[in-house]
Amino acid sequence: MGYLVALALSVGFGLSLAAVAGAFGQSRAIAAALEGMARQPEAAGQIQTAMIIGLAFIESLVIYLLVIAFVLNGKLPGLDSLAQLLAAK
Repeated sequence: MGYLVALALSVGFGLSLAAVAGAFGQSRAIAAALEGMARQPEAAGQIQTAMIIGLAFIESLVIYLLVIAFVLNGKLPGLDSLAQLLAAK
């Protein structure tokens, strides 16, 4: 039973933590890229390309955790099974 509680909490907290960390990382990357573009406008195209690639990598980590959360959520029992499990104890 403790395993199921830990699994449910890890799905919920893991996904929310990944979303917050991904948003924070993306905001830092965008801020740094904009600062670099302001300092060297002639390099704006290269900086923008590197920023978009970096943002794609950051977002892919969040999407991977979303897939993991869906897989772990599939391991959780439904409400019917949970009610039977609780009634048996």
